[in-house]
Amino acid sequence: MRVALLSDIHANRHAFEAVLDDVATTDAAETWCLGDIVGYGAEPDVCVELARSATAICLAGNHDLAVTGELSLDEFSRGAEIAARWTRDVMEPSNVDWLRRLRPLDEDRSVGLYHGSPRDPIWEYVLSALLAELCLDAQRHRISVVGHSHVALSFVRREGELATGEPRRDGDVLDLAEGEWLLNPGSVGQPRDGDARAAWMLLDLDARTAEWRRVDYDVGGAQAAIRAARLPDSLADRLGYGQ
Repeated sequence: MRVALLSDIHANRHAFEAVLDDVATTDAAETWCLGDIVGYGAEPDVCVELARSATAICLAGNHDLAVTGELSLDEFSRGAEIAARWTRDVMEPSNVDWLRRLRPLDEDRSVGLYHGSPRDPIWEYVLSALLAELCLDAQRHRISVVGHSHVALSFVRREGELATGEPRRDGDVLDLAEGEWLLNPGSVGQPRDGDARAAWMLLDLDARTAEWRRVDYDVGGAQAAIRAARLPDSLADRLGYGQ
């Protein structure tokens, strides 16, 4: 079975719809989301409703947990805090209730799924080979997928070797048949790897391959929605730079 792996949508409807359209052009049987459906962006209800209808598995991210009140806003940057408070004020209660039912990990599949990492499913950013090494020690599966960092990456540890990692670009395909792996599909709604296009990953659970994909979307429309909501301009500006 092939599945679409998405993460970090961040209330960016334009990016989310573009990715779902791209997923529909493939033979992905299911779509799995690694969390942070809301936060930063200006269309949380639409994005939650899309996730509710389009995903077979959905995790909770730290921004989702902040909006439901399960995490203190003291842990967030000023811009993230402002967006989380605004999101709490505008979201439909039924969508908040749905977010409240999500968890930040799912270890019941053939691959491990975590918002942050196998060591800390909520908060840890896996951006270095050293951290990946520690996470590979902690994970229960040979292959795990994480989000949270907003950077498309792969880390591998082959027998007798230390973990190594590489950024992943549009069209990269990896053979996962050997070694231990930690994969990040990148961010749908707020990429931070210098590529402003929405990111996702196609994972073949049978053939054990992963393909990274990027999708153009209406960045200007997403920026306009943020400004219309009177959220910080920085949250709109960064979308144009992929940072």
